[in-house]
Amino acid sequence: MHSHVAIGVDLGGTTVKAGVVSADGKILYQNKFDSSAGGARSTVIAQIEASIRDAADHSNGAPIGGIGLGSPGMVDDNGVVKAPPNFSDFDNVPLQAILANRFNLPVRVENDANAAAIAESRFGSGRKFPNFLFVIWGTGVGGGIILDRKIYRGPFGGAGEIGHVCIDYNGPRCNCGAVGCVEAFVGQRYLSQRTAEKLKSHPSSKILEHTGGNPDLIEPVYISRAAQAGDALAREILVEAGMLLGVALGAVMNIMDLRVSIIGGGISGAGDVVMDAIKKSVQGHVLKPLRPDIQVLPAKLGNNAGILGAAGLVL
Repeated sequence: MHSHVAIGVDLGGTTVKAGVVSADGKILYQNKFDSSAGGARSTVIAQIEASIRDAADHSNGAPIGGIGLGSPGMVDDNGVVKAPPNFSDFDNVPLQAILANRFNLPVRVENDANAAAIAESRFGSGRKFPNFLFVIWGTGVGGGIILDRKIYRGPFGGAGEIGHVCIDYNGPRCNCGAVGCVEAFVGQRYLSQRTAEKLKSHPSSKILEHTGGNPDLIEPVYISRAAQAGDALAREILVEAGMLLGVALGAVMNIMDLRVSIIGGGISGAGDVVMDAIKKSVQGHVLKPLRPDIQVLPAKLGNNAGILGAAGLVL
């Protein structure tokens, strides 16, 4: 008799991935479909369904206990997805009800950053910490708050939006319409733009070697590779970005009385340079009693966090 498995779905602006996950957090099978985010909502839902059906076909006969899905945007207590960025026609979609109806299984839908926070809490770097702040630092800056090993969702499901903590009220305008959000300083697009600007006066930087000399192709992964190869400008850019992120983290950690922050997402792979800069900055922005206990750790699960966390909603 097989023990039961869950299907975890990670919905993103480019792809939708579904995986078959065992009770101990192993991904037994996973796929990848185009999420058709620019299309009609019915098309997006059809792609999600196709990914789930494909995963179900690869469960090797194990009973499927439920389907969990992590979605960008705010998700309310009933699994209604509200205005995810990068989707053109996906506001107020009752995704949990739609999928429960189509598959006749328990379904839970959660914000994608919250799902990744749950994954790190259950299966990753957060296992030994009952309380921590989780941050996804990639295209944007997302987050989730784990209190007493559970996700803190807030009264309407929107808690943990760390990317929209203001760190400069005269700062640049963010995608969300507000000014000075930390995401507007360290989100992928903004970081790449600032790097391109700085490269004008540092033409010998190794960053350009990774992009074939084209500043329009700069991505954080190239900045971190150049930093690891000892490039001074790349290190400076990452240290500054880590410092800015730390200002926002410090504010949230003060408010929530948290000592531990776990950082995931593409840029977190840049290594100690970034982690040390974030930690130093957090320590400089939290109240004195918190300082000695501050820990800033890289997430462990990488790209699998979305699928694992989504499955963790129903496992």
